[in-house]
Amino acid sequence: MADRPSRTVVERAAQLRELIEYHNDRYFVFDEPEIADAEFDGLVRELREIEARHPSIVTPDSPTQRPGGQVGSTFAPVVHRQRMLSLDNAFSRDDLLAWGTRIQRLITEPICFVAEPKLDGLAISLQYEGGRFTVGATRGDGVTGEDVTENLRTIAAVPPRLAGKQKDLPALVEVRGEVFMPLAAFESLNRRQGDAGERLFTSPRNAAAGSLRQKDPAITASRDLTLYAYQVGEQEGGPQLRTHQETLSWLATLGFPVNPHIEAFADLDAVFAFCEHIQENRHSLGYEIDGVVVKVDDLRQRAEMGFTSRAPRWAIAYKFPPEEKTTLLRDIMVSIGRTGRATPFAVLEPVFVGGANIGMATLHNEDDVARKDVRPGDTVIVRRAGDVIPEVVGPVLAKRPPRTKRWAFPKKCPECGAPLVRVEGEANHHCVNVDCPAQRVQRLVHWASRGAMDIEGLGEERVRQFVDARLLEDAADIYALDVERLVMLERIGDRSAQLLVAAIDGSKSRPLWRVLVGLGINHVGPTAAQALSRAFDDLDAIMHAGVDELTAIDGVGPTIAQSLASWFSIDRNARLVQRLRAAGVNFEGERGAQPERIDSSFAGLTFVLTGTLEHRTRDEAAAEITARGGKVTGSVSKKTSYVLVGEGPGSKLAKAEDLGVAVLDEAAFEALLGSARQPTLNDQV
Repeated sequence: MADRPSRTVVERAAQLRELIEYHNDRYFVFDEPEIADAEFDGLVRELREIEARHPSIVTPDSPTQRPGGQVGSTFAPVVHRQRMLSLDNAFSRDDLLAWGTRIQRLITEPICFVAEPKLDGLAISLQYEGGRFTVGATRGDGVTGEDVTENLRTIAAVPPRLAGKQKDLPALVEVRGEVFMPLAAFESLNRRQGDAGERLFTSPRNAAAGSLRQKDPAITASRDLTLYAYQVGEQEGGPQLRTHQETLSWLATLGFPVNPHIEAFADLDAVFAFCEHIQENRHSLGYEIDGVVVKVDDLRQRAEMGFTSRAPRWAIAYKFPPEEKTTLLRDIMVSIGRTGRATPFAVLEPVFVGGANIGMATLHNEDDVARKDVRPGDTVIVRRAGDVIPEVVGPVLAKRPPRTKRWAFPKKCPECGAPLVRVEGEANHHCVNVDCPAQRVQRLVHWASRGAMDIEGLGEERVRQFVDARLLEDAADIYALDVERLVMLERIGDRSAQLLVAAIDGSKSRPLWRVLVGLGINHVGPTAAQALSRAFDDLDAIMHAGVDELTAIDGVGPTIAQSLASWFSIDRNARLVQRLRAAGVNFEGERGAQPERIDSSFAGLTFVLTGTLEHRTRDEAAAEITARGGKVTGSVSKKTSYVLVGEGPGSKLAKAEDLGVAVLDEAAFEALLGSARQPTLNDQV
């Protein structure tokens, strides 16, 4: 049957080509993408499917027929000696196996595969003549790139001369690689940008591209870019390379860094297992990746397989599910936590990203909103990497509606109307009203939480319902709840009421350290609470202990001791303690008992802490780690699992980067702490 596409199909194909060209320009030329990679891939995939069904509408200039990217006008053009092509994509195991079936038909011998993380950076070509670096260029449109030689010379990972004896070096060799910005360098750059009042970069890839394409090489030199080499293009002289693995080994001897996470496999089932492993561990690499590149190892087999107009047949990119999407920022609101901390958060047009449907995302504090300059009505990039709390990365400025105004932090608490105060030198605002309904709810939720009194069935929704019904004001009121009063409320049946009352009654016998955690005393976390419970006979002894006596306990420093003394000196807190005693809550200590392990989520993990944290002291962070079975050490080594970085980090950060140890900022660390129980915005206090 003749290929006769409908007018609608032809128009949609033309629209897709126009959209893809536009977004290619925003990505490759201007380094200001307006949509996430996954959305762009979706447009390309749709166009491919249309053209596959209707070959008659395929045009020579269609973006499906040539490598992605355009050539900018900022730098002189460089014509590549060999075309720098794009890669076709696979999004599932079936896609990967289908590619394997296609290429196996092209040759008769078995195929060995090599797989490597797909760096989210900027592809470049490095030309060496007589061992000297002479020309460096971006990929551009695959035929012509931009001359960024002088900028590339500032990158320490780009050798100015090839290593080895001159007689063994090729007369000419073109080395291809990926320039990228490590995550630690990206975070440091954005801190500097924010401090200087400059625009923040939305991703390490955009930061790397923008840094490499600077007119002033000194700016590039200040941006901590690096490189992994992955391929040889044109070569005159030198060894006769037979496989990709030989090629990588040779590149390493010439002085190029090569990704250590590259492995060879005999079949695609093993390749797919590697892809899953890399996806699971992608956040420990220290740099951004968006998939795995799978290649045929044998160079002779590659030559037999050849190329399409835009991609080699012998390689494919297995793409991971997206962790970034764009969506509408409907509003910026403020939530109040149990300590009165006011946390701004984004109300979003719901979007599925990182394996979850996201309708809200944290904005941390006033300074974070100001640095990102996100405004209600903006189209924003939303990120959710692994289990990390969703966050707004930044706005898509090209889509900002006209006459939008900067968001201003409210002056009054949205719950009670009391002033929101920001103390000089602090990043956060606080509601000054201790009777604020929002604080009351969060204090009750904290008391009932799994890390404190562990009352099953008494979550935030139930607490709000009971507060609204005037059944609860503080933790002692929980122990006055009974079945008769509960069944009078909506959505609570007799069985649910009985189970909840039983859970409340069971919490009375929890160990003393859980009571101390539940009271919400500033700086008193699980580790300090267990140390206190083991050192004293009962809560009365803790209440009457002096600061010096408290400080003498291993695990209780001066800050915690002073916080305890201050809390118990307040009349309303003393009355709460007496009412809890009257309700039958256990106040007996556990002298000499072994510490109770809260959970083992950090078992086998080693942390190193550096810099000043915003929301907790380093001692408190260390206590949270050890309470979860982790270990805190003072020096970074290859055995270190994570380095937690605050403001003003020292040499430990540089050591972590050198060793490839995963780096966490404070927000990511807080997300790890809350991974056992999905935190609400109000938990971040």
